[in-house]
Amino acid sequence: MPIDAAKAIAAEPRSTEISWDHKDIQLYHLGLGAGVPATDPDELRYTLESRLHVLPSFATVAGAGMGVVGGLSAPGVDVDLAAVLHGGQSITLHRPIPVRGRATSTSRVAAVYDKGKAAVLVLRTEAADEDGPLWTSDAQIFVRGEGGFGGERGPSVGGGQPDRGPDRTVERTVREDQALLYRLSGDWNPLHADPEFAKLAGFDRPILHGLCTYGMTLKAIADTLLGGDVTRVRSYGTRFAGVVFPGETLRIRMWAGEGRVRATVTAVERDDAPVLSDTVVDHT
Repeated sequence: MPIDAAKAIAAEPRSTEISWDHKDIQLYHLGLGAGVPATDPDELRYTLESRLHVLPSFATVAGAGMGVVGGLSAPGVDVDLAAVLHGGQSITLHRPIPVRGRATSTSRVAAVYDKGKAAVLVLRTEAADEDGPLWTSDAQIFVRGEGGFGGERGPSVGGGQPDRGPDRTVERTVREDQALLYRLSGDWNPLHADPEFAKLAGFDRPILHGLCTYGMTLKAIADTLLGGDVTRVRSYGTRFAGVVFPGETLRIRMWAGEGRVRATVTAVERDDAPVLSDTVVDHT
């Protein structure tokens, strides 16, 4: 069988030393569309080194964790990349991410679930520095055609949006060149830059990285409902429900609750086609 769940989970974790500084943070923020307007004091927190704070979703690009491709080469995992979908992403922050840091990143396959027609791999990356844990990041990877092996189905996802209108709705434009800038933070998949490769994958043009939409959404929520204070974020998770094309507009609907924000993201130009769903930010 292409996926040996017991072998994958039992495999030794992989550790690597990672580091980052203000340039990595600024590049990541710019890749999310930060800095518009360039002199806005609220935007300078994302772009100017003397005022810089770190959006927690930076954890998805910090250093060289296992990542999706690395996780699919783990012992017990032998799958066709064409059958792979990045189904969801979550981050738990143990404390605010510093502007400059050095840490040990440890990655492993934390779980393998049987969804019937697909298997779901949970690829977990934990980062810690000399002061202790920094973050835990989980990528949920769907592998089509690899289910039905009799494993646990796994936890149910999300819970949907509240049965009322959103408290806030904002729109964010995706620049035509945004995928080209975002990929400089480390995701070099040609699907996001090469039109010919995108056609082979079934798209008429390159698509935006799902993790770019993920970061843009967290920034919008922090700026709109958390007073721009990214250190209030404790955890953030979402399910990827559709693609985004550069040049489109994201519509982000938010529902505020006690210590929690729920959100959905859609593509305006495609009749509110779903992009992110079951999106939850827990905060102080």
